[in-house]
Amino acid sequence: MTQVITALRHRQGVAFAQLGLTPAAARALRELDPDHPLPARDLAGRLGCDRSNVTVLVDKLEQVGLVERRTDPADRRQKTLVVTERGRVERDRVTEVMSDSRLLSGLTDRELSTLRDLVRKMSDEDCSEPCGPE
Repeated sequence: MTQVITALRHRQGVAFAQLGLTPAAARALRELDPDHPLPARDLAGRLGCDRSNVTVLVDKLEQVGLVERRTDPADRRQKTLVVTERGRVERDRVTEVMSDSRLLSGLTDRELSTLRDLVRKMSDEDCSEPCGPE
């Protein structure tokens, strides 16, 4: 399992670097909804990290023109994160990278089914109910 995760992270890291992003910045961009601006504290919650870490990530995304900080019209004391037009394009590319299944392309349908069943069994074994969505 560790080898699969390592291979996946490596492929994604290379692809993100080609986009000019770190894996963390790519994940932050992916978590932002282009149609619904989000306060940085909410992004921190989605990423499961400290707000100070999000500040650094947003600074990077803002520097390359993918995100803008704007005053929230409903609460002028608060800033929201808005995905720019260029950010929308890059976000779509990040989504493609994150859903790239080339790592699994050598497996038959039967092997993919077996792998899915094994991963489900491993991840749900210690849960009284399914740990994640079906």
